[in-house]
Amino acid sequence: MSARQITAPGQDRPDALLIGITALLLAIGLLMVTSASIALGDRQHGDAFYFLERQLFAAALGLAAGWVMVKIPTRLWQSLGSWLAAIALALLVLVLVPGFGHTANGSTRWLSLAGINIVQVSEPARLMLLMYVADYAVRRNQELRSGMAGMMKPLLIIGFAGGLLLLQPDFGSAVLLLAMSFAVLFIAGARVRDVLVIVVPLVLAFAALAKFSPYRMRRIMGFWNPWADPYGDGFQLTQSLIAIGTGEWTGLGLGGSVQKLFYLPEAHTDFIFAVIAEEFGLVGSLVMIALYGLLIWRAMAIARDAAVRDATFRAYVAFGLGIWLAIQAVINLGVNMGVLPTKGLTLPLVSYGRSSLIVTLAALGLLLRIDLENRGLAGTGRRRVNGRVPR
Repeated sequence: MSARQITAPGQDRPDALLIGITALLLAIGLLMVTSASIALGDRQHGDAFYFLERQLFAAALGLAAGWVMVKIPTRLWQSLGSWLAAIALALLVLVLVPGFGHTANGSTRWLSLAGINIVQVSEPARLMLLMYVADYAVRRNQELRSGMAGMMKPLLIIGFAGGLLLLQPDFGSAVLLLAMSFAVLFIAGARVRDVLVIVVPLVLAFAALAKFSPYRMRRIMGFWNPWADPYGDGFQLTQSLIAIGTGEWTGLGLGGSVQKLFYLPEAHTDFIFAVIAEEFGLVGSLVMIALYGLLIWRAMAIARDAAVRDATFRAYVAFGLGIWLAIQAVINLGVNMGVLPTKGLTLPLVSYGRSSLIVTLAALGLLLRIDLENRGLAGTGRRRVNGRVPR
């Protein structure tokens, strides 16, 4: 009997751990967005639950998007790989066109129609480009393994998308997109020397971009020694470190954070982990880190199961999603703890950010779909032969 015909105990139902971790992180996020934003919502909008209401609406849309992704066979996404890349690039271009992009705090990231912000385009673009890269890695695998040209073709698309992100500017999303794409191409068989030939100049280019950009250089110097200018460029980080230190072992209790009361900027978005650390201490912080570790482990396990079944597209997408969540969580946690410069990336499922929440839930729905197809619990869009799905 082949490995594909064996159904292990527990393999006849959806991944309860993946669903449970997602639900738990989402619930924690809604709770902490409420705690971190209640004073800000009351002061700015006269509604203490202003941000919670919008996050709840985004969660409902995200769960609906995730349900849709669970219902769509992954083969459909694979067949649309090039179209998905074209749509992603169109969105990234459109947001830069006057009249379509909404500018806030010096960045133009939201696609706006009739004065209404529709979506922060970097989020859906990232998911679509991941599926494009995975599709390319399957279709052109021999070309990818044989030389530099095979790797450069998809990277021209990804590099163009990264350039459009830098024009917004959205440095963090550009870094995340490039890192995720390189990881997928590398796991698909790209040669180490080819990866290094491209990665090293890119790292140097990003360093030069930071060096000759006064805005980014101030951010880096503020991160390097925030206490040198605690009321200027280092203000946000010093307040975050104060919040984390104040929490000590078990924290001040839910709602007890002092830093969120107009001391810590972006307390409900980029720096929500600092509020979690202040209210729940080291114990709560470690629980959060463990939850993300479990979520990433499940993504990698699903990728491995797909690879064992020779479902390479599914394997690459699941691996890419795991890398995406890992890098985004690590960057956000690193920023909060002063290990990395500020990048503007949310903590997945937890930070306030409607586009991020919707797309993350949709991506996890896709991951669940991959898991269901691995277990044979969902159709793959191919006709079964003798009870088995031909690969």
